[in-house]
Amino acid sequence: MPDLKVNLAGLKLRNPVLTAAGPAARDGMTLLNAATGGAGGLVAKTVSIKPAEVPNPNITALGRGRVKSRRGLLNAELWSEIPLSQWLEREYPIALSSGLPVIASVGYTPEEVAEIAPKIEDAGVQAIEFSTHYVGGHVEIAKALKDAVDIPIFAKLSPKVDVVAVAKEIEKHVDGIVAINTYGPCLRIDIETGKPFLGSDGGEGWLSGAALKPIAMRCVADIASAVDIPVIAVGGVSSGEDSIEFMMAGASAVQVCTAAILEGQTVYGRIAGEMSDWLKEHQYESVSQLTGLALPHLKEKHSLRGKPQVNLEKCTLCGLCEKSCVYNAITVNKKKDFFGIDEDRCQRCGMCISVCPFYALSVG
Repeated sequence: MPDLKVNLAGLKLRNPVLTAAGPAARDGMTLLNAATGGAGGLVAKTVSIKPAEVPNPNITALGRGRVKSRRGLLNAELWSEIPLSQWLEREYPIALSSGLPVIASVGYTPEEVAEIAPKIEDAGVQAIEFSTHYVGGHVEIAKALKDAVDIPIFAKLSPKVDVVAVAKEIEKHVDGIVAINTYGPCLRIDIETGKPFLGSDGGEGWLSGAALKPIAMRCVADIASAVDIPVIAVGGVSSGEDSIEFMMAGASAVQVCTAAILEGQTVYGRIAGEMSDWLKEHQYESVSQLTGLALPHLKEKHSLRGKPQVNLEKCTLCGLCEKSCVYNAITVNKKKDFFGIDEDRCQRCGMCISVCPFYALSVG
C-alpha cells in the first residue's frame, strides 16, 4: 500500500487530510469524531480572548438539495463561542486523546495571541495556526507567536491579500502557510421572503467549498513557487482528486471544512482512501511524491493541437461531452454504439476532456 504519512514541520500526520478551523472542528468531541472518521491531523476552531457572539442563522448552502448544496457555503461565523478556559480544560484534552497532532487556531491581534498562545502550548497542543480575517498584521502576529511559544506556527492567509508578497514577508517567521481563508463578503437572498439567508449585518457571508477551489488552487501554486516552507491547502477539498490536485500544485497537506459539514466526519477517511487508491493505481510509493509535481508545467505553454482522443474502452457513451460541446463537434449515439468528433468543427477548447467522468478523453 502507498505510504500516506506526512511530516509537516515536525508534525507526524498519518495522512495529509486534516480538519480545518470551522464548525466541523467546533469542540473536542467533534475533533475526536474526525479522528475516528480518518483525519490525519486535527485543526481546532479559532479561539480568542473572548468567546464570539455569533449571529444566527450563520451558515447557508449556495443552493437547495443534494447537488446544489455541494456548490459551496456562505458563513457568517466568527471564532469559537466556547470560552478559552473551556478549550484549555476540556476541548483540547479530548482532541489530544485521539493521539493525532492537534493544531490550535488563534486570533486576532498580536497582543491577544501573545497572551493565549503559551496557555495553549501548556495544554499540550503541538502547533498553532493564526488567522487574521483582515488585510495586514501578519508579520506582527507571527513575531508575537514566535516569541511566545516554541511549537510550530502556521499563517492562514486571506485570498484578499497579495498572497505571494505576504508569504515572502512572513516566511522567516512561520513554519508553514495555510491557503486560503474564505472569500467575501458575499450575499444570498431567500426568494420566498426577500430577506438574506444569514443573520449578519447586511446578510453578508464568506464563501467556502467547491466554488472557492480554483482561487485556492492558484494561491497555493503561487505561494509554493515563492517560498521554501510547507503549504497547507484549504478551500474546496471534497475528494481524493481535489487533494491530489492541491498537492501537485505544491501543498504538503490539505484541510477540509465544507465537505465535512455537508457529508459528516467520515469524509476525511474517504478522501484519504481515494488518495491511496489513486496512488496505487498510478504506482506511487508515497503521497509526498506528489507535492509540487505540477509547478514546472505552470511555466510552460500548453496547446491542444489535434482533436481530443477517445479511449473507447473507458467511454460509456453517456453523452455528457456531446451536451457540453458548444461547437456541436461531438456526436454520441448509444444505440448505434457510435462516438465521433468532427475535426472541422472542433475548436480544441478542451471542455469535453474536463467534463468526462470516466477519463475517456485526452489531449490529442
